[in-house]
Amino acid sequence: MKQLSFIVSLALIASAALAGNEVIQRGAPISKDAKSVPLTEVMEKPQEWTIDPIVVEGVVSTVCQTKGCWMEIAPEAGKPGMRVTFLDYGFFVPKDAKGYKAKLEGTVEVKKLSKNHADHLESDGATIERQADGTVIETSFIAAGVELRKP
Repeated sequence: MKQLSFIVSLALIASAALAGNEVIQRGAPISKDAKSVPLTEVMEKPQEWTIDPIVVEGVVSTVCQTKGCWMEIAPEAGKPGMRVTFLDYGFFVPKDAKGYKAKLEGTVEVKKLSKNHADHLESDGATIERQADGTVIETSFIAAGVELRKP
């Protein structure tokens, strides 16, 4: 009986360990052929990455608490990052994903957000830097696919 109990305990421990490595996948699978680019490089020269899909990795620093319809990722915890939206509003991420490691495939977009849009994002917890007129020039990542892992 002790052996059975021991085996059951080991199985429970192993399944708990495997659950910790669980990947939460949203959208399209990450392509093996897409170019992987360091997030810091993308943030330094966003215009270079607006056409072809790329893969970036980072840490989730914020998630929209209304729906999970956007998140912010940073190269590492506590560092500045960029907002991520999801292609065609086609999927959302868990609202409790802050701190998760993220791998994303998509393209970069640089655009001007109106004051009203900036107000809305800020009220949902987004980190934004406004211009004098209240608008925002935002560099964001449009993800076609996302993989999230608990740290």
